[in-house]
Amino acid sequence: MASHEGDETIQGDTELSRDELTLHDFEPGREQFLEEVLRGLEQPRKELPCKYFYDEGGSRLFERICQLDEYYPTRTEISIMEQHAGDMARALGPSCLLIEYGSGSSAKTRMLLAHLEQPAAYVPVDISREHLLASAASLARQFPTLEVLPVCADFTLKFEPPAPARTAGRVAVYFPGSTIGNFEKARAQELLRGIRSLCGSGGGLLIGADLIKDRAILERAYDDSEGVTAAFNLNLLARMNRELGSDFDVERFSHRAVWNEDHSRVEMHLVSEIEQKVRVDGRAFSFSAGETICTEHSHKYDLEGFASLADAAGFEVVQVWTDQERLFSVQYLRAR
Repeated sequence: MASHEGDETIQGDTELSRDELTLHDFEPGREQFLEEVLRGLEQPRKELPCKYFYDEGGSRLFERICQLDEYYPTRTEISIMEQHAGDMARALGPSCLLIEYGSGSSAKTRMLLAHLEQPAAYVPVDISREHLLASAASLARQFPTLEVLPVCADFTLKFEPPAPARTAGRVAVYFPGSTIGNFEKARAQELLRGIRSLCGSGGGLLIGADLIKDRAILERAYDDSEGVTAAFNLNLLARMNRELGSDFDVERFSHRAVWNEDHSRVEMHLVSEIEQKVRVDGRAFSFSAGETICTEHSHKYDLEGFASLADAAGFEVVQVWTDQERLFSVQYLRAR
């Protein structure tokens, strides 16, 4: 696997509030992208890694998804943050080094940072390089006394976070949204153990976890009437064509989202509309009509199930905040 490593200095023409912003760059390279795509398409049930949704175009589409009426997670989590961000900040404690996994637009982060007591630094980690830079620059302007240290990386792989100039009282990870749901239970435990190692004993994790609810609500959230989620899903094929030289006919695939009750998860698929062959880096892959590529699982939890998952990874649940309808939860976990 190949990745581009090193630090890159982004100069003032990115409209920062200071003269420069240092990017710690561990962005996965083309070879890693290609290797994971080929491995997924070779499976008996074809799959693609959902982390590659987030190129610049995919990140913009996801921002649109978050604004849709059908997509309850973002607005529900924001409403929870609006009511309880102060309590969350107190749980994280003063002088914390805040590391955010999958920072995206950082809209929720702004609420949290506004309540934190003298944070040592903020380290946003995201796989989408350009989106990360824009978000980090915006936060640096809004919080000019805060040290912002962006890291372009796949947070599912080990990376070394940059050291802040100020000594941190503790390390805390902020993992908003429902991204933990994208991982099978064993892989979710592995990821949480990695966060536990990063935080150290007594460190904190503020994490979003989507809750089990009615099938119709879930399926509408992942298959909206405007077709934005479909465009987001199909954009992955367009990205592969552009970056890997594949020849997917994007118009010959369609989007499907279904609730799998047995596994408590929404599954997103790309469906081949016809019998066809596709080439990726010279390798041919055959599709029958109706055959699918699974692009994402989004597991939903009850509170007891998530507490069990956290416990197995070395965390204890200290506090849980939910909305009135119990659609979504934000949870504060302490590392043992």
